Amino acid sequence: MSHTNKSFDRRDFLRATAGTTVALAAAAVTGAGATSAAAATGSLAIPKDRIGIQLYSIRDKVSALGFAVVLAELARIGYKEIEFAGYTQSTSILGRQITLPEIRTLLDDHGLRAVGSHVGIGNLRSNLQAELDAAQILGMPHVGTANAPSNLNTVAGYRAAADEFNLWGAAATARGLKLYQHNHAGEFAFATDQPTVRLYDVFLKNTDPRHVYLELDIYWAYVGQYRWPGFDPAAYVRNQPYRYPLFHMKDGDANAANANGFDIVEFGAGDLPYERFVRDIGPRASHIGIWEQDTAPNTVPNPPGSLAAAERSYTALKGLLG
Repeated sequence: MSHTNKSFDRRDFLRATAGTTVALAAAAVTGAGATSAAAATGSLAIPKDRIGIQLYSIRDKVSALGFAVVLAELARIGYKEIEFAGYTQSTSILGRQITLPEIRTLLDDHGLRAVGSHVGIGNLRSNLQAELDAAQILGMPHVGTANAPSNLNTVAGYRAAADEFNLWGAAATARGLKLYQHNHAGEFAFATDQPTVRLYDVFLKNTDPRHVYLELDIYWAYVGQYRWPGFDPAAYVRNQPYRYPLFHMKDGDANAANANGFDIVEFGAGDLPYERFVRDIGPRASHIGIWEQDTAPNTVPNPPGSLAAAERSYTALKGLLG
């Protein structure tokens, strides 16, 4: 992507994100039922002041506007936790690449907390200490990957991956950090060599709970349940709550024509059973709910744009969590 050489001031931001703050009433309506359900359950698993965002969801704005503008707007919306998907922005904004200490200053200035980061699994293999350095500079307690543990969908492949994650996790623990793996649907498939064994169960059983944690992407877990039935996503958390410090709160709308069973939609616009999920996993104050939407940011409607979706989804999440 090419960019013109200019910096962005507040007027640039307002032009670029026109409509972001318009008509949140629709999102409030979608969350209304969730609000009453949350109130009835008492203490929920995800505190309403621990709502975060995965920056991949607004990657177009990070690239075009830069961290300074984007983090200021996220703080205004009400987000508290930031999960990174890389630490770069357009060099046309500063004339050079932003540094990690500069990003940390922006977080601090806006009262935001870096909670985690998705890095490539190859980086964990070849550049682990540098990734842990970055986490400590940004003040984040977790560092993780959204890659599948192994490209070999066999029991042996996932056991070998667990051994690898145990080594990386021990290194993270030694630095006061927590290593995590973020699932997609494929981890819930059955092993090709043992078709009654679920790959996710192999990984969970063979990773050391002292050193390896999980970020449950709730949408992809329900896609996994749709494609490979026989498990309850909430039960994983209920059985080992301490292993799931982070959730991806991505919504889906049922669609039988989609091989995954659901289309990705804004939070509150779908029909995944979030009210039941947050009740069934049980209360635990350290869970953090992170909004994410995988779909291309420029396709988000009414009003358009990824920051508009971020604001509506935040409102719906706040309604769910009461």
